[in-house]
Amino acid sequence: MTRISEAGSPHPPTVLTVNLGRLKRVDYTDAPSGGTGIDKRPADGPVRVVAPGPKGEGGSGLVGDTVSDTRHHGGNDQAVYAYAREDLDAWERELGRELPNGVFGENLTTRGLDVTGARIGERWRIGPDLLLEVASARIPCRTFAAWLGEERWVKRFTRAAVPGAYLRVLEPGEIRAGDRVEIVRRPDHEVTVGFSFRAATTERALLPRVLAAGEALHPELRESALSYSGTLSVALENRSGN
Repeated sequence: MTRISEAGSPHPPTVLTVNLGRLKRVDYTDAPSGGTGIDKRPADGPVRVVAPGPKGEGGSGLVGDTVSDTRHHGGNDQAVYAYAREDLDAWERELGRELPNGVFGENLTTRGLDVTGARIGERWRIGPDLLLEVASARIPCRTFAAWLGEERWVKRFTRAAVPGAYLRVLEPGEIRAGDRVEIVRRPDHEVTVGFSFRAATTERALLPRVLAAGEALHPELRESALSYSGTLSVALENRSGN
């Protein structure tokens, strides 16, 4: 897959569509609700975006959007999911099928924005009020695979390492299709969404380096990085003692 950065895009960073999902009953989930909200469709008008609350209690940050399994999805650190239209276009070419906005379960389909290249802790101003902070990468699950219906999808999505970004809501506000995205803060570290995704999946030796993202790092990834770093330190100490 080939991707495009905002620097190489002819389009200003923009929200193409704001996508909402309704609960859909399916037989491929173990969610207590018996369904999924991954089938998201573009909203006609403005959508209110707020911090939904802690994981396990809060769902989506978009009012009117469904998170069917709050054990694994939603909450303040996964309040909004963004995916770039350019990356969907690349997947269309690879898969040979149409992928409409929202089909990956993303709340925001963007244009002119390198979502996977965004740095953890980066902040986006959308419209006059809404302020979002990049928190983590999306990790593919079996519901995503079953919904898309592509063979070995989790492995293929993981190998491509173009996961899109989960964002926190720092300041609530309304959002609508056509809103410009202004990057108002870009931290001075190497930990992009793509970097953190690789650290969490295929390149775990990168885990100690994700700690450079500081307090903006997703708590679960921070815990994994600290655990890995601790294990590595013990191994090195044991080796030096022999």
